[in-house]
Amino acid sequence: MMKKLYIATFFIVSALLATAQAKNDPAAKAILDGVSEKFKTFKTVQAAFTYKVENASGKALSTKSGTIKMKGTKYYVLFSGQEIFCNGTTVWNYDKAANEVSISRLDASSGMITPQKLFTNFYDKDFLYMLNGEKKVGNKTVQEIEMTPVDKSKPFHKVFVQVDKVSKTIYSTKVLENAGNRYIYTVTSLSTNAAMADAIFTFDKKKYPGVEEVDLR
Repeated sequence: MMKKLYIATFFIVSALLATAQAKNDPAAKAILDGVSEKFKTFKTVQAAFTYKVENASGKALSTKSGTIKMKGTKYYVLFSGQEIFCNGTTVWNYDKAANEVSISRLDASSGMITPQKLFTNFYDKDFLYMLNGEKKVGNKTVQEIEMTPVDKSKPFHKVFVQVDKVSKTIYSTKVLENAGNRYIYTVTSLSTNAAMADAIFTFDKKKYPGVEEVDLR
C-alpha cells in the first residue's frame, strides 16, 4: 500500500491543481508554467524512470525502474510487477504477483491522479513553492523548486522538483516522508511524438491466462 501511495506521489506533485497563490515565488511559477505549456505540445510521450527509496540518513534501501506511455488522456504504466492501463474512460490495474486486475472508471472530475499530471500543472493551491536555484547534474542544468504542502496532515512535508532548464521537462522529484524516508523519482529518458497504437492502453485479457477480474465500476 505504501509503495502504491508513493508511486502516486510521483504523479503527485501534480495532482490537485488549480491556480498559484500570491505567496508563491513568481520565478518558480514561470518555470512550472513553461513545463506545462511544453508538455501540451506533445502528441505522445514515452518516459523511463527510476524509483529510489532512501532512509533519513541517505542510505539507499531499494531502487527500481518503470516506464510510462501517454497519448491524450490515455496512458500505460509498467512498474515493479504492476501494469496500469487507461483508454481514457476505463482504468485497469494489473498485479502480476496475484494475477489479478481491478477495473474502474476514470473520473476526470474526481481529482484522480493520472500520469499526465506529472508533466503539467504540478503547482497547486495546496502547495507553497519557491525556486532554490540552479545546479549541474551530469551534463544537465536543472532548476530546483521546493514545494511545501499547506495541509500539514499529508504524509510528506517537502517535495523537491528538478526541471531540465533546456528541455523544460521534469528531471526528478524527491518526496520527503514525515516518517523519515525519501522517495526519489528520476526520468532517465524521454521521447515524444512517436506513433502509439490505441491498443496499448487497453487491457487484453487474452494475454493474461487465468487472470482474476475485480470490477469496481
